[in-house]
Amino acid sequence: QLQLVESGGGLVQPGGSLRLSCAASGFTLDYYAIGWFRQAPGKEREGVSCIASRGGSTNYADSVKGRFTISRDNAKNTVYLQMNSLKPEDTAVYYCAADVTTYFSRSCVLDLRDFDSWGQGTQVTVSS
Repeated sequence: QLQLVESGGGLVQPGGSLRLSCAASGFTLDYYAIGWFRQAPGKEREGVSCIASRGGSTNYADSVKGRFTISRDNAKNTVYLQMNSLKPEDTAVYYCAADVTTYFSRSCVLDLRDFDSWGQGTQVTVSS
């Protein structure tokens, strides 16, 4: 059974950092594009970052470029989202998702419709 589990969320002050983890079971994360998305209260879910399979390209939303970094640890079957210089507007529930219908994708786009296996989310709150 395919499963994604996010962790690492919490409360942090503006300017602080958090690292989110997305651990997979039931499949090999490195074979597929993985995305991070977020949803703030009263807003639609939006793409944050994604990474293609096998060390392929990465993609970032303009709002997080230069502050967030997505990476893989294949030995741990985990994808990370390092978030630095956090702002109150980064407050949201963060979800990871996998495009399990596309094998060995070499690129990714931040489109929810491309991702079909989702985790339950982890809350990130940026506040003083």
